[in-house]
Amino acid sequence: MYRKFLKAKIHKASVTNKNLYYEGSLTLDSEIMEKAGLLPYEVVWVYNLNNGARFETYLIPGEKGEVILNGASARLGEIGDNLIIVSYAWISEADLPNFKTRLVYLKEGNEIAQIKNV
Repeated sequence: MYRKFLKAKIHKASVTNKNLYYEGSLTLDSEIMEKAGLLPYEVVWVYNLNNGARFETYLIPGEKGEVILNGASARLGEIGDNLIIVSYAWISEADLPNFKTRLVYLKEGNEIAQIKNV
């Protein structure tokens, strides 16, 4: 049997830009992606703390500090909004004892404040 678990969570990412006519996705600081264990084009869920919007998209690596809403998701947030970005994974019962969730907490300027494995 497989169970769905939170694989990674990036807490309090601040939107730095919007690009409505881009083909889609979320551009995210590549260092933040790496520290969270997320890969380019990996699917994520995004939860906007400012307006309650929730949407699924995929990641594109960006420059230092970038969090950019692209395509239709640009309508779901504003520059300065705080986001929670999460990835889920299906984990087999056999792999559960070794599974850890990666939590990445950000501070102002989308700087990494803390990383936890729980």
